[in-house]
Amino acid sequence: MLSGGRWGVGGAPRILLVDDDPNLLVLLADQLRADGFDVQTARDGDEALRRLRAGWPDLLIVDMMMPRMDGLSLAREVKALADLPIIVLSAIDTADSKADLLDEVAEDYVTKPYHYPELRARIGRVLRRLGDKVPRRELVLGPELVLELHRRAATVRGQEVQLTPTESRLLYALAANLGQTVTTETLLDRGWADTENADPSYVWVTMRRLRQKIEPDPNHPAHVVTIRGVGYRLVTTLPAATPDGS
Repeated sequence: MLSGGRWGVGGAPRILLVDDDPNLLVLLADQLRADGFDVQTARDGDEALRRLRAGWPDLLIVDMMMPRMDGLSLAREVKALADLPIIVLSAIDTADSKADLLDEVAEDYVTKPYHYPELRARIGRVLRRLGDKVPRRELVLGPELVLELHRRAATVRGQEVQLTPTESRLLYALAANLGQTVTTETLLDRGWADTENADPSYVWVTMRRLRQKIEPDPNHPAHVVTIRGVGYRLVTTLPAATPDGS
């Protein structure tokens, strides 16, 4: 079993770096430590799982091609336990491979040989999700809507609906601020921080698509509410608890 809590609460973000190339492992660990990260390393998936049992990092950076347990198998095992952010660092550079990994397990994908400033920027974008803490495994928003963001899924009127990684990231930001307005600029940063020339229309289109998936009536949204000129608010339709807790 995994030990409770994240490593380094209140301290430096902790990264577990997994790669079978010892030279890359030492070089990248040194670069990350020089930037203030707390870094642990593992040479393969089996060693990584042993380290994870001792404590849970803030971010996993993993190579795909490794002996004993490849990166995809490791990522799948990790995602079955919790929604730990994962960046894939791999020499595989095909568009289909990237798309499949981003859809299934990864927050981001960086191709080897990596350019450290780019990798560092992508790490920063992913770690900003740490501010979007949603403590419950399920978030019940109403009699017809339950979010399971750790699985990138929602249950709508008893039917499971899959969410894309971008939809899930935006919902994390909204769910972490349940009942409060999240600005369009914040949502744009959560979804498209590393996209050049991203503009608010990206958020508008994604929210429209999200409402089609999760709202009982997408034309009259009850949960993903627009705050005109500011942003969006995620709200529950469940009755508020009374002072005696009933």
